[in-house]
Amino acid sequence: MDYFGFIDQYARQITSTIILLVTVMFVRFFSTKAVRKYSIISEVLDHRANLVIKYISVLLTVISLIAIIVIWGVETDYIITTLSAVITVIGVALFAQWSILSNITSGIILLFSFPFKIGDIIRIHDKDFPIEAEIEDIRTFHTLLKTSEGELITYPNNLLLQKGISIVRNWRAPQEFTD
Repeated sequence: MDYFGFIDQYARQITSTIILLVTVMFVRFFSTKAVRKYSIISEVLDHRANLVIKYISVLLTVISLIAIIVIWGVETDYIITTLSAVITVIGVALFAQWSILSNITSGIILLFSFPFKIGDIIRIHDKDFPIEAEIEDIRTFHTLLKTSEGELITYPNNLLLQKGISIVRNWRAPQEFTD
């Protein structure tokens, strides 16, 4: 089969793939701009905005790959069989690592709900290990806390959502009262 015969035979799939890729590039571009704009408005740190952009990028890539498979006509039975096998393996692996999944999910919740911000001093109400510290950074798996003695604590995100937390001093409180 020559080059032009291939293009003639698969013109619809090639055109659909090109349209899909261009659409994905536009969606990625505009979603990145929207996240950056939102992060400026809500005073979110750049690395947190970059994390959201990375999550959106991975999601768009997975959706694009699935769409390309469908466009090029891979049989649905093969797709379903493959996806069910992959999901089963991932499910077993994540069930075995539920703590990691829990911390990632908690990190996403903290990323979007913002119950406290970097710079806030919080008190964690834990019967065995009470902590009062300033939030240095909120990451995907854990939050970095700095005590008044200068001790740096890595605290799992899932525990931040499970424990009672008091905000002792909010870094924006003085500005809010003077306005």
